[in-house]
Amino acid sequence: MADRNAILARWRVRLGYPVAPLYLWLALPTRGSLVWGMVIALFGLLLRGVAAGHLHKQEELAVSGPYAWSRNPLYFGSFFLVVGFGVASHSWAAGALIVGYYAFFYPGVMRREEGELRAKHGAAFDAYAARVPLFFPRPPRQVPATDGVHPAANDKLFSWDQYARNREYQATLGFMVGVILLVARMLLHTTG
Repeated sequence: MADRNAILARWRVRLGYPVAPLYLWLALPTRGSLVWGMVIALFGLLLRGVAAGHLHKQEELAVSGPYAWSRNPLYFGSFFLVVGFGVASHSWAAGALIVGYYAFFYPGVMRREEGELRAKHGAAFDAYAARVPLFFPRPPRQVPATDGVHPAANDKLFSWDQYARNREYQATLGFMVGVILLVARMLLHTTG
């Protein structure tokens, strides 16, 4: 299973490149679908941004901000981006393609990352995982003093520097490119 998760992690980006043009080809966006889809996607982008401002990759276990509600708020935000672009496409085929892509790759990627965090942080990660759900958020529970994570760790504030270090601006740029391409697709579809 670990080998499968490693393969999924390695191939998710590479296989995303041919999925994008196929999605655009299948998309039939309308003004209404674009507006509704982008509202949903913007929520996901905001959630990803807030999570990235709390994430200190390879330095410490992230437990503050949205990480107090979900162990994978970045991927939860990505889920809203996918659903938003699915709605914006106004096409069942395009929506099913990207939701299927997400559902195929990301559960394995999350399991792989959980294994890495467990190996690095041990009992502290196990205690964190016991109180914070894997994906769907739940209001945070009080941090027990025995789990190796200081109770004040949940009080860390969002950091723009951390947002930039995690290169989350790339998701914003990708979102903007996606919107531009969908608007162009809509204009080509309505004039063609």
